[in-house]
Amino acid sequence: MVTISLCMIVKNEESVLARCLDSVKDLVDEVIVADTGSSDRTREIAAAYGQVYDFPWCDDFSAARNFSFSKASMDYCMWLDADDVIAPGDHEKFRSMKKTLDPSVDVVMLPYQTVFDEAGKPTFTYFRERLLKNGRGFQWQGAVHECIAPCGHIEYGEAAVQHRKQGAGDPNRNLRLYEKQLRDGKSLDARGLFYYARELLTHKRYADAEQVFSAFLARPDGWLENRIEACRQLAECRLALGKTENALQALLSSFAIDIPRAETCCALGALLMGQEQYRQAAFWYETALRSPRNTRTGGFILEDCYGYLPCIQLCVCYDRLGDYETAEAMNERAAGFRPDSAAVAYNRAYFADRKVRV
Repeated sequence: MVTISLCMIVKNEESVLARCLDSVKDLVDEVIVADTGSSDRTREIAAAYGQVYDFPWCDDFSAARNFSFSKASMDYCMWLDADDVIAPGDHEKFRSMKKTLDPSVDVVMLPYQTVFDEAGKPTFTYFRERLLKNGRGFQWQGAVHECIAPCGHIEYGEAAVQHRKQGAGDPNRNLRLYEKQLRDGKSLDARGLFYYARELLTHKRYADAEQVFSAFLARPDGWLENRIEACRQLAECRLALGKTENALQALLSSFAIDIPRAETCCALGALLMGQEQYRQAAFWYETALRSPRNTRTGGFILEDCYGYLPCIQLCVCYDRLGDYETAEAMNERAAGFRPDSAAVAYNRAYFADRKVRV
């Protein structure tokens, strides 16, 4: 059985750190915590689980993570954020992976669930490089939204890590760090441009985000999944700026990169519904339902786009087109994905009332 060092970087995480470490303490063999300047009880809590080191914060998440990895002594380094957990339902999957993992594996990719619906079901999932073979020279890259590019012998596992954030945190931190880099004369690589554009979009700086997404897409070295996502988010910027036709072109351009993703098809459907082009919108929502859900690309997965969202929107489209039987059937199909949906309940009442009136 392989051994695992959990390597974390933290600052003022007293409200969530014990929850995180309790969720994994029986799964890992060593806990390494790099504290970047806490003023609360974070260090005291961390010391109850493992080794705590000081790392002076230098506006660079990769530097901090690389420091934490440098202290690891087990076969693999594993990273978590303080507001991450491994839920009890995934513990056995993790143990099984640990027992059966071939020591020649360099990187283990695990699902990262970051957004949840009202029932606690994940609605936004993607794979991240979670376990890295110690001693293979892996280095984190990027001062913000840091990553390690997977290479070598890569395996995919099933044990999910859940990001259970508490509180808003500092919503301006990442944008502030990116813009400090630019003020300091540092250039952003392709991945940096992509995430900088996303931060601009989040802050509703649509014109700036449009410019940076376009710059990212003009580069030859952007990762395929980021390019597809950039097309969709570029369209979002352009819609906010009133550039509907340009937004449509941004979405369609993603089909030159790879086969249509359900997320893009749903965005096309929404754009066309906004123009009351219901037949065309229905085409794209139907295409979304047929799109394969390939989580192992590493791309962002909006779970609702692979079932519930196309169905509930097709209900509206077919209702507007006068095909009430199909509309009601699509509403019931949506219910199969989200039985407690308020939209499903509203539509059921609408169809029941319509039958009485007719």
